[in-house]
Amino acid sequence: MGADRERRGRRRPARVMAYAAGGVLVLAGCASMPDNGDLRSVESTPRQDTQVRVFAVPPGEDAPPSEIVQGFLEALTSDDPQYKTARQYLTGEAAKTWRPEVYTTVLTDGPGAKPEGPGGREDAGEISYVLTGTKVATVDAQQSYTPATGTYGRTVHLTQDEKSGQWRIDALPQGVVMGQSDFQRNYMSVSKYYFASNTVAAGAESQPTAVADPVYVRRRVDPMTQMVRSLLSGPTRWLDPVVRSSFPTGTALAKGAGALTPDDRSLLTVPLNDKAAGIGTNRCEEMAAQLLFTLRSLSPAVDEVELRAGGTELCSLTQAAAETAASRSAARHPDYLYFVDGKDRLVRIPAGSSETKPDPAPGALGEGDTALRSVAVSRDEHTAAGVSLDGRSLYVGSLVSGGSLGEPVLRSQGRSESDRLTTPSWDADDGLWVADRNPRDPRLLLLEDGKGEPLEVRTPHLDGRIQSVRVAADGVRIALVVEKGGKKTLLIGLIEREEKPGEQPAVRVVELRSATPELEEVTAMSWAGDSRLVVVGREHGGVEQMRYVQVDGSTPDAPAPAALTGVKEVTAAQDDGLPLVANSVDGIVRLPTGAQWQKVTQGTAPVYPG
Repeated sequence: MGADRERRGRRRPARVMAYAAGGVLVLAGCASMPDNGDLRSVESTPRQDTQVRVFAVPPGEDAPPSEIVQGFLEALTSDDPQYKTARQYLTGEAAKTWRPEVYTTVLTDGPGAKPEGPGGREDAGEISYVLTGTKVATVDAQQSYTPATGTYGRTVHLTQDEKSGQWRIDALPQGVVMGQSDFQRNYMSVSKYYFASNTVAAGAESQPTAVADPVYVRRRVDPMTQMVRSLLSGPTRWLDPVVRSSFPTGTALAKGAGALTPDDRSLLTVPLNDKAAGIGTNRCEEMAAQLLFTLRSLSPAVDEVELRAGGTELCSLTQAAAETAASRSAARHPDYLYFVDGKDRLVRIPAGSSETKPDPAPGALGEGDTALRSVAVSRDEHTAAGVSLDGRSLYVGSLVSGGSLGEPVLRSQGRSESDRLTTPSWDADDGLWVADRNPRDPRLLLLEDGKGEPLEVRTPHLDGRIQSVRVAADGVRIALVVEKGGKKTLLIGLIEREEKPGEQPAVRVVELRSATPELEEVTAMSWAGDSRLVVVGREHGGVEQMRYVQVDGSTPDAPAPAALTGVKEVTAAQDDGLPLVANSVDGIVRLPTGAQWQKVTQGTAPVYPG
C-alpha cells in the first residue's frame, strides 16, 4: 500500500493471485482498491479459477482504516496456512486471541463493510466497521457444513497506535467470513469414514460397515494432514450417535509429526501418539481401513498406509486389503438394473450394459400375475419387494424361478392410491422399509428380513407426511421426502436401534435435517454414493431440475446431470461408474458417463438394488 493520507486516489493490489499458465507460474495483482471513497464488498474470485492461488498482502505503511478492513477481509480468502498475513492487520493482543479455525461463515457475495455511525470516530483514534451480507452456510470447528439463511452482521473495531500512528483491528468476531465463490475455491468437501455402530450384527466375525462423514477442508493447505487430524478427532456431532471409530480415545498424530506425504511407492506412514500403542492386529487394520477410505479421493494417491506408535510399526494395509478389513458400501457393484415393464411385471437388464431388451426377473414378481406399481431389490439381489398397482399391498418374493408369492406382508387402508404405500427400500441387513401414507394413520414401517410383523419406526420431531423412503447402503442414514402444506422437502435422518434380549427392537429416525433447503418441490431422489444423492425438484417459481446434493446440504464439486424433462423417478447405484437411470416422458432412460440421456425401453419404477 504505502500511501499516506495526502496521496488519495492511488490504487494498490490488495492481494496477489498465482495460477498456472502453460507450465509457468503467473503472479497477478487483483481486487484493486482506491485509497478513498466508500468501502465496498470484497470481490470474490470467480469459481472457475480453481487453479488460482491467492497470496495475501500485508498492510501498508499509514494505511487508513478502510484499507485495513479491506485488506484483512481479502487476507481471509488467501492460501496462507496459519493466516499469518491476516494477523498482521490485528493488534498484538487481538492476533493472539483470534481463532480463525472455529467458524467459517459463507455469504452469497463477499462481505460488505461500512463505518458504523455517521462518519465514525476516526479523528478520535478509533472507529468501527459493520460487516454485512446474506448467509449461505456455516462451517463449524469440526469442519461440518450447515446451510444457513438470513442476514449477516458483525462489527470490527479499529484503534490507532499513539506512537506509530498505524491503524489495526483490536476487536473482531471469531472465525472467518467470505463469499460463496471464494469458499468454493478455497475449500473442498471430503468424506472421512467411521464404522456403523447400530446396525443389526450378522455375527462377531462380520465386517464393519464404513459410513461417510463429509467435512470441508482448505483445498491447498495440506489437505492430507488436515483429513488425518480430522479423522482422529472423531465424527461430527450429527453422525456421532450411530458410528464408532477404531482409533482408541485420545489418539492423535505424534508430536512433531509435521505434514503427511506418501513416498514414491504411494505408501503413507502415519506416526501416532502412545494412545495407539499396543493395539491388536485386527483393530489396527480397521484403523488403517478408515484412513485409506478417507484418503482415497485425495491427491497424491495413497495405495498403502503404515501406522506407527511408540517408535514401532503397528500394522500396514493396502487399498485392496482395506475392502477385506471393512465393507465400504460404494464398492458394491450391482448385477442388474430392475424396473416394471408394460405388463406391470418386474424385469431386469445387466447393470451398465447397453442392452435395451429386458428379461423377466426370476421369481413370482417377474413370472407371476401380480400387477406391480413399484419395486425394490435387496442389496444381495436374492429377494425383491413389490407394491401392487393400486398401492394397497406389499409383496415379498425370492428372485429364484418357480417360487410362489404368497399373501401380502403389508396392506394399507388409505382411500386413494396416493394415500397408500410408498416405494419400498432395503437396508444393508435385509430390512425392508416402507411408508404408509394413509392420512388417518401415517407410519414408517420396517420388516426385518422382509417378513414378519411390521415394526413401526418412531419419528420424533418429524413435521409432515412421508412421501418417499430411501435407506443408505451403510444402514444408519435414511433419506425421506416429506410433505407439509403443499411443500415437499428432502430430509436426511439417522437410524437409531435399541435392542434388549427377548424384546422387539425399538427403531427410530432422529436428527432430521434438510438436504435441499432451496427446493420447495422434491419429486424424486436416490442415493448416489456414500454421501451424495441425486434429486429432482424445483425452486419456488422455477422449472424442474436434476442435481446432486450432499447429505450436509452442500453442493458437490461435480457437474449436474444433463437436463431431462418430465422425470417421475430416478435411481443411481452406489458405484458411480454406473449410469443414472430415470423414468421420464420417454420411458426408461439412462445417462452414461460423458454422454446424453439415452432411451432404454418403455417401463416405470427403475431401481438399482437397495
